[in-house]
Amino acid sequence: MSTPALHIDSLLDDPSVSILVCTGSGGVGKTTSAAALALRAAERGRHVCVLTIDPARRLAQAMGLTELDNTPRPVPGITGAGSLHAMMLDMKRTFDEVVEAHADPDRAQQILSNPFYQALSSSFAGTQEYMAMEKLGQLRAQEDAPWDLIVVDTPPSRSALDFLDAPARLGSFLDGRFIRILTAPARGAGRGLGRLAAAGFGIFTGVLGKILGAQVLTDVGTFVVAIDTTFGGFRERADQTFALLQDESTRFLVVAAPEPDALREASYFVERLRDEDMPLGGLIVNRVQSVDQSLMTADTAVATAQRLTQDDASEPLTARLLDLHALRLRERERQHHLTERFTGAHPGVPVAQVPALAEDVHDLEGLREIGDLLAQGQMV
Repeated sequence: MSTPALHIDSLLDDPSVSILVCTGSGGVGKTTSAAALALRAAERGRHVCVLTIDPARRLAQAMGLTELDNTPRPVPGITGAGSLHAMMLDMKRTFDEVVEAHADPDRAQQILSNPFYQALSSSFAGTQEYMAMEKLGQLRAQEDAPWDLIVVDTPPSRSALDFLDAPARLGSFLDGRFIRILTAPARGAGRGLGRLAAAGFGIFTGVLGKILGAQVLTDVGTFVVAIDTTFGGFRERADQTFALLQDESTRFLVVAAPEPDALREASYFVERLRDEDMPLGGLIVNRVQSVDQSLMTADTAVATAQRLTQDDASEPLTARLLDLHALRLRERERQHHLTERFTGAHPGVPVAQVPALAEDVHDLEGLREIGDLLAQGQMV
């Protein structure tokens, strides 16, 4: 059975698709792929907002911007009838916006100045993934937004599954019993059994205080009381965005390098998307070795190089070039074998392959080239 091709332009042109999520393990080119897809969609007539996660400075410069921040900014130099806005997720600023939107100014300031909140919003495990989903929900819900397609670059997690799992874990933590028990003293204890419970809690918090430190425990308790009386339902908010990801208007594009670990992560993610009934657009195999085998096979190149070395010592450069050609061919064969293993396990997943480029993308023309290669998507 032949592997179906991923038709990028048909996907970008489909007006029923309003969210495109690029995901995969770290270091496989998700951010560049997301930016190239967004640019191509804009120049084909869509009005696009691309949400990037921690892009390299060169990528901001490639889009003609001196910097990216938490506010979508128009990208100059777009041709055609479409438009492109770009932004970089600031997870702390996004968390601050959630607090400010659901609290009066005094209570918001109390939360924002809390040391535990500052640590949570800056570096707590899962916060970046949660806030990426929160920002996606904000962009989708924005009234009179000048975009009809949102392209999301997921956080550079160790595992691609973190994008789906981390928000639920953080929401469960913030809404969970463990953290809510920390508010018990502030809520007060009643008489009788309430006093016994309070005494038991005192022993419990005494132990925690020795482990975490009394000030940390106080900061956590103060944060939970403040935030609980202002707004709740972190897990519910994550569930709402999770449902948005399951909607028919969303498509996931899994990005992978032609390497065992990256394709293994891609395989896990494809299976998870199916389990969660999330719409999979296809797989992008990025940075594939491109070499023309019709010129000379690897074995022929090696044999010719050896003959040149033995017969004519004046041709060392030619011999080295032939050896390099053989190495590239064998690397391409290895990558092709790895990709075939994936397609054999997931025969219905559309695939596009993008050849490795000689240099990094540094301008819109480079992004256009990536977009062209994505649209061609042929086996290389």
